[in-house]
Amino acid sequence: MMRLHSAYLFLLAITALCPLLSAQDQGTLKGRVTLDSDNKPLHHATVTIGRLGRSAETDEDGAYEIPSLPPGAYTVSVHLHQLSDMIQTVRIAPGEVTIADFRMTIRPVKESITVTASEREQTTFESFQVVTSLDSVDLAMNAHSSLGEVLSDRPAVAKRSFGPGSSRPVIRGFDGDRVLIMQDGMPTGALSSQSGDHGESLDPSTLERIEVVKGPATLLYGSNAIGGVVNAITGHHLVHSHPHKGVTGFVTGFGGTANGAGGGAGGFELGLENWRLWASGGGQRAGDYNTPIGEIANSKTRVSNAAGGAGWVSGGKFLDIGYRAEEGRYGVPFDGEFKPEENEDTDLDFERHSLRLSGGMQELPSFVSGFRASLNYGAWQHREIEGGQIGTTFNNKLLSYRGVLEQRRSARLSGSFGIQGAERDYKTTGAEALAPPVRQTNFAAFVLEEYDLEKVRFQFGGRVEYNKYNPEAREVRSFTGFSGAAGVFFPLWRGGAFVANYTHAYRAPALEELYNYGPHIGNLTYEIGNPGLKREKSDGVDLSLRHRGERFRAEANFFYYGIADFVYLAPTGEVEDNLVVAEYSQSDARFLGTEAELDVALHRGLWLNLGMDYVSARLRADDTPLPRIPPLRGRAGLDIRYRDLSVRPELRLAGRQDQIFPTETETPGYAVFGLSGTYTIPKDHFAHIFGASFFNAANRLYYNHLSFIKDRAPEIGRGVRFTYTVRFF
Repeated sequence: MMRLHSAYLFLLAITALCPLLSAQDQGTLKGRVTLDSDNKPLHHATVTIGRLGRSAETDEDGAYEIPSLPPGAYTVSVHLHQLSDMIQTVRIAPGEVTIADFRMTIRPVKESITVTASEREQTTFESFQVVTSLDSVDLAMNAHSSLGEVLSDRPAVAKRSFGPGSSRPVIRGFDGDRVLIMQDGMPTGALSSQSGDHGESLDPSTLERIEVVKGPATLLYGSNAIGGVVNAITGHHLVHSHPHKGVTGFVTGFGGTANGAGGGAGGFELGLENWRLWASGGGQRAGDYNTPIGEIANSKTRVSNAAGGAGWVSGGKFLDIGYRAEEGRYGVPFDGEFKPEENEDTDLDFERHSLRLSGGMQELPSFVSGFRASLNYGAWQHREIEGGQIGTTFNNKLLSYRGVLEQRRSARLSGSFGIQGAERDYKTTGAEALAPPVRQTNFAAFVLEEYDLEKVRFQFGGRVEYNKYNPEAREVRSFTGFSGAAGVFFPLWRGGAFVANYTHAYRAPALEELYNYGPHIGNLTYEIGNPGLKREKSDGVDLSLRHRGERFRAEANFFYYGIADFVYLAPTGEVEDNLVVAEYSQSDARFLGTEAELDVALHRGLWLNLGMDYVSARLRADDTPLPRIPPLRGRAGLDIRYRDLSVRPELRLAGRQDQIFPTETETPGYAVFGLSGTYTIPKDHFAHIFGASFFNAANRLYYNHLSFIKDRAPEIGRGVRFTYTVRFF
């Protein structure tokens, strides 16, 4: 711990040694936000200058004002629920008022906003990391019961599954403990990373936004974000801490064929002077799903949730408290085949309760311009029900905290630094209790700096992290590691930029990798943990070429990660309890891949949308491919627009995956056609959104290579999904 504290003081010294320039005359940004179709004012629109961390909300006349801004050129973004996010570049002059008006509409290609990549709201184009962002309308139109199903067709994001209820995102080939699932910037405390048949409890239909940060996010969020982060944002108030009057909210409903899906959700936020109240809830269920070769038994799912809270904000100070409860049940198809003595399928019944307290201050007149802190307690439990009886119970209690201090921006330098930690109490009981009870302690300190020369931007930072495992009747293990990164954002032309990042990342072994021992049907192995595992160390390079224009948008990304002492399940060649015996082992590995997107306006109302992604992951010693790596994938589609109607035919393709681990089988390629459409009625205080999706229109038989049961269960067959959402503001 002494080394950790010394390293943290060193990181803080980095910021102290960066001199602040003398104060300059401040400028002001103001303007109006209106609806493009009838020029009516839009209130409750959020106007943000991401690089300064400053925002304001429009009033009843659609007017906003952001005072006390340092001179310079900035990208200003405007967000309002169902309408396309708008951006505009403005230049703030010393002592002057700059006017920037926005006319919002629905566009074929949206501007996307992220807060996860740097903990400040910014456009995904400005971000140093590669980010995919889905807003509330995207989520409503793509209603599913799990995050993996919702995100599976996004660039460089695939789904790992043991049936629909357990599906989980895989980012650039990384899965399990290397992909961090968060809710509002804090770990969920669920156990989906441990096993292929474990799922997440979050209901996507109730979320405000989902953001996927691709590539190492260890600098801000920890060693188990070495592959990427998925951040589920549950409410507008968790991004913007400012007062507003009146009511905003939504109601959504959906239903579909091929699995008998149906559900709904709703929520509101009420502003009363300096107070705000919010609540939301929803539920959905689906039966066993149909495929071209028949129904997949025990693939049903059910989830429900409720949340509420209150907040106070005044003079730059804010304080929030909120509670959330989630529960559900889903089937694990074909589970009984691996238990011949029982021959009964398993259901997983889960619940999660979380209590969160957060607060902070903004616009402080000092070197530290603001701070925010969060404390979150979560209790997760799921029960494996076999033949109507509880076979195994998993309990995971997680108390996590995070505090971030923002530096006051000088003419060139901005940044943040902070601490993060958690106390975890993990226990399993029953027939498949693979690991002993374990108490885990985590603590980290980090700093992230950005130096802006306008023509080029630099980002650099570091993180020191400490992890300790204290298992019952076992040796205590502890790990301390450093992660660091440096990047450059270089504008090439108007709307074009080149971004390069180098990352050195550290990961402590996961609990299951150290201590699991016994039959683990969820991973189709008889697992043998290794208490002697070392930390992983990764050195990686990410390169990105981007362009954003009115009629042409493109992005191409390349990544390479070399990982020393990569932890993986190595088969021994033996079979026990009808499962392959596999030991957690370590060897050097490398991940190499690319993803690209291209959107072109062929006509004012006709856009061509293309995309592809590819990843190759192998052990270096013998060039063995790693398991469950996505194949080469592509998509080609059109977006046909007429006024407020959008029709989108799309063809999704995947190549044959024959680069396989010794325990895997090859997966054939496929081409699947779908057709979706939306009709939106936008008004100045509400919007109606009608949607329909015709998926797998040709009833194509195809398989997901990342499914643990792909040799038994193909993906869903032909079906139709209908949705309706109304948003009021």
